Amino acid sequence: MKALILVGGFGTRLRPLTLSVPKPLVEFANKPMILHQIEALKAVGVTEVVLAINYQPEVMLSFLKEFEASLGIKITCSQETEPLGTAGPLALARDKLIDDSGEPFFVLNSDVISEYPFKEMIEFHKSHGGEASLMVTKVDEPSKYGVVVMEESTGQVERFVEKPKLFVGNKINAGFYLLNPSVLDRIELRPTSIEKEVFPKIAAEKKLYAMVLPGFWMDVGQPRDYITGLRLYLHSLKKHSSPKLASGSHIVGNVIVDESAKIGEGCLIGPDVAIGPGCVIESGVRLSHCTVMRGVRIKKHACISGSIIGWHSTVGQWARVENMTILGEDVHVCDEIYSNGGVVLPHKEIKSSILKPEIVM
Repeated sequence: MKALILVGGFGTRLRPLTLSVPKPLVEFANKPMILHQIEALKAVGVTEVVLAINYQPEVMLSFLKEFEASLGIKITCSQETEPLGTAGPLALARDKLIDDSGEPFFVLNSDVISEYPFKEMIEFHKSHGGEASLMVTKVDEPSKYGVVVMEESTGQVERFVEKPKLFVGNKINAGFYLLNPSVLDRIELRPTSIEKEVFPKIAAEKKLYAMVLPGFWMDVGQPRDYITGLRLYLHSLKKHSSPKLASGSHIVGNVIVDESAKIGEGCLIGPDVAIGPGCVIESGVRLSHCTVMRGVRIKKHACISGSIIGWHSTVGQWARVENMTILGEDVHVCDEIYSNGGVVLPHKEIKSSILKPEIVM
């Protein structure tokens, strides 16, 4: 089987982290986002993954080459010279996706974190005999999304309603598809939307089916959702009694700590924290609801909550960093500084407090 991952553009919503690496390579729970997906695809027998990308393909490919060997899966790029939306990339990668097997192929949005129930999706696709399957997930506020209206018992999709003012359902497109090769005949090589142009036509022919995604779902393409996604992901690890979770008297709730990180005396860490490789957490530090990326040093008695600390940054003694502060790569926060929602671009030194959310260039 093959899969196409829609990587797309510049990752502007996750800046300043994406100023250093393409968004799919930003670590989520100590692993590049896209690797979560590639490993899950490999587990259900996918042998080739095509990345549809229009930004820095050489960076992505050189990084993923090392995983090709260790995972035993072929990874190639299909580069767009202009943004082609969510369906155009399928037409562009047609030759890479079509082979003699006639097997369906996966299409995924690269920002989505979940338990990736691809095995169930394959079984569902085979059972209904339609042309295309999509995963849907239930949400509390359907008016913010495009809602999928479906026949509950069979999963047959009736129609799509974009940001409905009145309640028509609470299931939205989760960004995972399993498509027969014939779907490619419906797509022209131009900027086009799979959700707005391709799927409604398949649904009109009663050949589109939706399966409700079990477990959690989060689009982690922006900081607030990234932190929420980390909480859901760690909760899922806990539910499955994962050995990845840290334990100890200084740990509260669900936390993952890379084995190469060093943690000092008297720290309190958690809930919902990821600490990356090579980090040094000095004594008396308090961390909650945050990600600390590779090579970060947090000095004594600093307090960090609801924030993302980018690679090789330093947070000074008695500093307080909170309220969705995002530090880019190699940012140095001086001692006793307060950051309330600062978004700091790479290679900066912060010598005065950031009292209200703002971008520091």
